[in-house]
Amino acid sequence: MDDAVRWGVVGCGWVARDHVAPAIRAAGARLVVACDRDPAAAAALRPEALATTDLDALLDQPDVEAVYVATPTDTHADLVAAVAKAGVPVLCEKPLAATVTDARRLVAAAGGTLAGAAFDQRFHPAHRLVADRVAGGDLGTVTAVRITYGCWLPPDWTPDGRPHDNWRVDPARSGGGALADLAPHGVDLVGALLDDDLTTLTVLTQRRVHPYPVDDGAVLAGITAGGVLVSAHVSFNTADRLPRRRLEIVGTRAQLVAVDTMGQTAGGSLRRLDAVTGVATELPFDARTSPFTEQIRAFGAAVRGAGWPWPLARDLRLHELLHTAGGA
Repeated sequence: MDDAVRWGVVGCGWVARDHVAPAIRAAGARLVVACDRDPAAAAALRPEALATTDLDALLDQPDVEAVYVATPTDTHADLVAAVAKAGVPVLCEKPLAATVTDARRLVAAAGGTLAGAAFDQRFHPAHRLVADRVAGGDLGTVTAVRITYGCWLPPDWTPDGRPHDNWRVDPARSGGGALADLAPHGVDLVGALLDDDLTTLTVLTQRRVHPYPVDDGAVLAGITAGGVLVSAHVSFNTADRLPRRRLEIVGTRAQLVAVDTMGQTAGGSLRRLDAVTGVATELPFDARTSPFTEQIRAFGAAVRGAGWPWPLARDLRLHELLHTAGGA
């Protein structure tokens, strides 16, 4: 019997096309139904059974065992509610919603249905190795986490040169700019790496380069429940050819430095710096598997009963922390 989890995807833009659909197939699962208001976008995902513009048609397919929601942020709450009402497990792109109110509504609507927020960077193989090293005591006492995560996102940004709806710079649809779009990854990742979530956070934002009504850069400073200091710089105004993706975990025995692992693709590098000898050692990891693929595997395992370790209540708490600090 085929035990591959059968997926439906709602929202067939570039993230679904370039990352989610390939990940479903790479994970050994099946993409059964694709749904988008643009029928050509749905068809482009090449679903096995149905490309549709109708969510009810997707949910009526008896083969669909899990749904991935990859639509603009302001639509998440209603879509998750509809999928959960149908009793289908749902994995929804981050952030949860454009507002705290809608995020709370999403979590309430999910109820007892298996539901998760799609923070793919939890699953990057380098980040899983970092988490293992931290948990095993290799770094000694962790004192700080430092994150740089940026990109170049002008108002007319497009992922592939074709016409594109850049909803990320519309405050009503996105809930903010670089802070709302990029910072949730770091806020989530701190807890995923340390098993110790942020509890206090301060934010400063800027609108300095791009002429749109959301921030194009932000800095964050916070502390975890266990006393680890966290600093981060996120940006829509860092040129892509500049260094812009770096993660450092500082401990009393060693420091881990990951370069170009924060993002949606496989690869990057991970280096350990010894605090006593000063020796730098490159740490090998699976540099070919996409974090999206690992995420699909993990949620598929949860659909099969293995459990999902990141409850929406925790995701909501961090969403509230970030949006409160950012003044939303």
